[in-house]
Amino acid sequence: MNLELFKEKINDFLLFLSVEKHASEHTQRAYLTDLQQVATFWTDVQKKEPMFIAVDTVLKRYIVALFYKKISKSSLARKCSSIRSFQNFLEQQGITLKLDIKSPKLDKKLPATLTVDEIFYLLDTIKPEDLPTKYPERDQTVFELMYATGVRCSELINIKLTDIDMSARKIRVLGKGKKERFVLFGSKAMIRMQRYLKGERTALVAGLLDSGHLFVNRNGTQITTRSIQRIFEMFRKFLQIERKLTPHKIRHSFATHLLQQGVNLRIIQELLGHKTINSTEIYTHVSNQQLAKMCDEKHPLSRLEHVVTPQDKKQ
Repeated sequence: MNLELFKEKINDFLLFLSVEKHASEHTQRAYLTDLQQVATFWTDVQKKEPMFIAVDTVLKRYIVALFYKKISKSSLARKCSSIRSFQNFLEQQGITLKLDIKSPKLDKKLPATLTVDEIFYLLDTIKPEDLPTKYPERDQTVFELMYATGVRCSELINIKLTDIDMSARKIRVLGKGKKERFVLFGSKAMIRMQRYLKGERTALVAGLLDSGHLFVNRNGTQITTRSIQRIFEMFRKFLQIERKLTPHKIRHSFATHLLQQGVNLRIIQELLGHKTINSTEIYTHVSNQQLAKMCDEKHPLSRLEHVVTPQDKKQ
């Protein structure tokens, strides 16, 4: 395989990801960026060494170069994953690469969450008129629904009115790989949503071609993920302590709080749309940490400076 064929196969691979794997746009962009970097590296090698170099050798040298760049483990792991996926695709095309790529072992990072009190403070104590936005009802509904359902940001913006069943209080969402699932919401989220639908959303789409999406912008069209991020950046300013507030942190908070209330891990997996239980199990580590902290702070023995023993009485 030469460089030109390598570039052609990248385009074929992206088509495969989109049509066959139903990969998200974010995933497709990440794979494209990683593989284009390989192609750029190969181009530079060819300039310095005009003789033919096998693709296996190029990829090995590229991975070694990444190690010397001292990029983060997570970035290196993702790039290795991109190359491995591309390698598997090439094998299906009849092109076998003699390459054994092993990703670096990643340090487990526990997901950051907000407390229940912080969530309720932002949702219930902050008044609509206090929010520096033209659409407080929409923005509060975005927050409320994301915490009520635990959906991903990309899933939230794609919700259409036809996906919502108010009577059953459930929403059909399309997750990763176009996998369909249902998420649930409570009466509080339903009231907030109905208020937004009758008020701001009706005004936003008045006289415009309605896209049918639940959350729309000032043009009456589908809201973007960047707009959702800005909404949470706005809410973050109301927190008493300096910390990041992102859509994904709300998703983590949703899962952690359910687990703390005794909800079965399998149910949480289904609600989050995780393919395997391994992805969901990280929340048990969060809960165990918080439980240990609570016991340390609340247990009677932790509050006693000194326990009087029989030996003490003799002294």
